[in-house]
Order: sequence, then structure tokens, then C-alpha cells
Amino acid sequence: MSSTGLARRRRSSLMARPLLITALLLGPQAAFAQAAAAGEAAVESAEPARAKPSKIVLVGDSTTAVSSGWGPSFCGRRVMAQISCLNLARGGRSTSSYRKEGYWQLALNELATQGYGRAYVLIQFGHNDQPGKPGRSTDLATEFPANLRRYVEEARAIGAAPVLVTPLTRRQFVGGRLDNSLEPWAQAIRDVARETGAPLIDLNRASAEAVAKLGPVESMRFAQRAPSEAAVAVARSGDTIASEPPPKATVASPGRPADGPQGRVSIVYDHTHLGPEGADYFSAMVSDLLARAVPELRRSLLP
Repeated sequence: MSSTGLARRRRSSLMARPLLITALLLGPQAAFAQAAAAGEAAVESAEPARAKPSKIVLVGDSTTAVSSGWGPSFCGRRVMAQISCLNLARGGRSTSSYRKEGYWQLALNELATQGYGRAYVLIQFGHNDQPGKPGRSTDLATEFPANLRRYVEEARAIGAAPVLVTPLTRRQFVGGRLDNSLEPWAQAIRDVARETGAPLIDLNRASAEAVAKLGPVESMRFAQRAPSEAAVAVARSGDTIASEPPPKATVASPGRPADGPQGRVSIVYDHTHLGPEGADYFSAMVSDLLARAVPELRRSLLP
């Protein structure tokens, strides 16, 4: 036999000795049990780790909410499967009324749910914090920023990551120029983001720039329904008219269900709320800005 063959035989003999010694010392049954346990441990170690998706909760007013904002398109089209996205925005709410009515506590409960890798909350207010809204308006210099700071602190206290969002611009024009009446509230949010170190999505600035570039006529396509011919004529002159009321709803006759879906929403033409095209346009904008503000989410967001 060659020297190479002898070396191989010696190595095989050495490798077999531990198993032989185990069998002699413990007996055949104990040795078998030991081998089986080792095999089970190997199988367990080979099992994949349990998935821990991240969660994004949306908090805000009607410009984020279902049926009238960018939120539904964001949750439905801008996040990948490893993200759980929940839209808790409510129409007509401000930083004050959203909390008073218990919606913020619901958001905190969702953010604290176990099993997720990381929970993020996108917070967008401003529209209903403006003056002239009884029970909702807040003082711009004091109450509004204080409410935002409290949202940030309470989200962080339960381990969530707050992201502040400046309010979506209204699409109102005067003399051919966009009237961005929400800029002061957007600036207050920027200031709070800087003070607290919270990531910022400056949706007001980005949306105002986009809408100003499109102009009063082209930006009409973002509304919940098509404008009247009169509204289009005014827009061509560089201005925008007030909102137009929704068409009269069909009244159900006795014994017959109402036409349309079970729930009803008011679909109006105005310069604030969004239809499907507007929701898709601005949700893509939010996705891009969020990817920049929170880089760890970039691979989970779609353009």
C-alpha cells in the first residue's frame, strides 16, 4: 500500500475513535440518544429567524386620511411587504382635537404593539390648527409647537420613531401665484424638528414648489372630482374659486338600500383634498422625502 493510502486509513481510524469510545462508555442506547439530540439541535439552528417587519403609522388630518389624502396611496403603493402601514389620520383634526378625541392614544397603542422590528409615526398637522376653526384652532406661537413636542416625546417614550411632516399645500392661486397660507405652520414644524432632532419631511415646501410650477389649471387634476367649467375659466385667468359643493346624494326609497357604498364620504371640488391622482402624486413625494429623512427605510419604500 502507498504512503498516501496509509495516511488516509490512519485519519479515518482517528476520526472513528471518539464515537467508539462514546459507545463503549455510555452503551449503545445512550450513544444513539446523544446523536439524535445533536441532530435535532442542528435542525433547530438551521431554521430561519422569525420575521420582524417594521410598522409605519400615519397621524394627521384629512390631507393624510382615507378618501381625501395621500395616506391611502402611501400605505397601498409606496411600502414593500416587510412594512406594516396603518393610516390613523382623521379629517378635521388638529394637534389639539386629535389628542382630545382619543386618536393619539390609539396611535400610541398601535406603536407599542409587540412583534415589530421598529415602529415609526408620521405626524402631519396644520390645516385645522389655523384660526377660524372653533374647538380645533391652536395658537401658532405657543400651543401648536408645544403639542408637536409632546407628540414627539410620547412616541419616543414607548420606543417609536416620530417623523414630523409639514402640511400639504393648498392649491390656491391669486394673480397666477400660489398662495401658500400654511407656510407659517410649516416653519413652526421645521423649528420643532430642529429642536427635538426628529426627522423632517418638508412636504409643504416640496408640494408648494410642484403645484406652483404646474399652475392653477394643471393642478386641478389633483382634486377629488373634476371642476366645473366656471372654475376652469377662472383658473385660466390665474385665480382659483372657492370649493364647489358635492352633487346631491341619491336618496334611498323605502325598502331599498341606498345607491353606492355602505359608507359615504363628501366628494367635493376644492383646493385642499385629494382624489386618486393627487393621492398617488403626493404619496410618491412623501415616499421620496421619507427615504431621505430616514435612510434605514429606503430599501422598504417604493417610488
